[in-house]
Amino acid sequence: MSRNKSDKKRSVFSGLSVLLMVGLAFAATHCGKGDANSPISQEPLPYAENALEPYISAETMRLHYGKHHAGYVARANHLLQTSPFGGKSVLNILRETAGKAEYASIFNNVAQAWNHSFFWKSMKPGGGGAPAGILLEKINASFGGVDEFKKAFIAAAGEQFGSGWVWLVQEGNALKIMATSNADTPIAHGRTPLFTVDVWEHAYYVDYRNRRTDFVQGVLDNLVNWEFAAARLESNKESQ
Repeated sequence: MSRNKSDKKRSVFSGLSVLLMVGLAFAATHCGKGDANSPISQEPLPYAENALEPYISAETMRLHYGKHHAGYVARANHLLQTSPFGGKSVLNILRETAGKAEYASIFNNVAQAWNHSFFWKSMKPGGGGAPAGILLEKINASFGGVDEFKKAFIAAAGEQFGSGWVWLVQEGNALKIMATSNADTPIAHGRTPLFTVDVWEHAYYVDYRNRRTDFVQGVLDNLVNWEFAAARLESNKESQ
């Protein structure tokens, strides 16, 4: 091979390498961020994929966050491109599409994107235990204690037929447990979510098979992020 041809090949390879590095840098800085054409974003996980083990495995997180959640975000943004909801916030989109058959696909995908983002924040490594302060007072007043709350929450998860979510919500001055089917969310019903557990099978089947209530028990005892729930409660109080 002549020296000129060799130099040309090295030049082409170098150029491709630069383009690849630029592309990777762009992806790293823009992944999960919305723009005018992609209003629904997928925030990075607030912890490593394996941080919730042994209660939720890294394999489950890779599938759940990387496939299911990412799929809802992509479909939501695709549907919104040709919708009348451009420029509107996620919460407004949910409120304006809830219960309307013509917008069912938009609601389902936007709601699932929002629900999943909320779910990741509802957990943390080394979580569980009992809340403190006003949140503890309200749980005691509404359920008769943390243990009683957990029993009622796990029962609601077990009784939820098919796919859905179980939530701790604020309604007025009281806290309640709310179960929603499929993509439904408390936002569509005028209630303030404080904490949730995803009870779709993809959330737990790899690790627990059909033992849904064992999964929920594991989240409540070991992963629930009470500080996040308390901050939601305080934020709602300030907005009233």
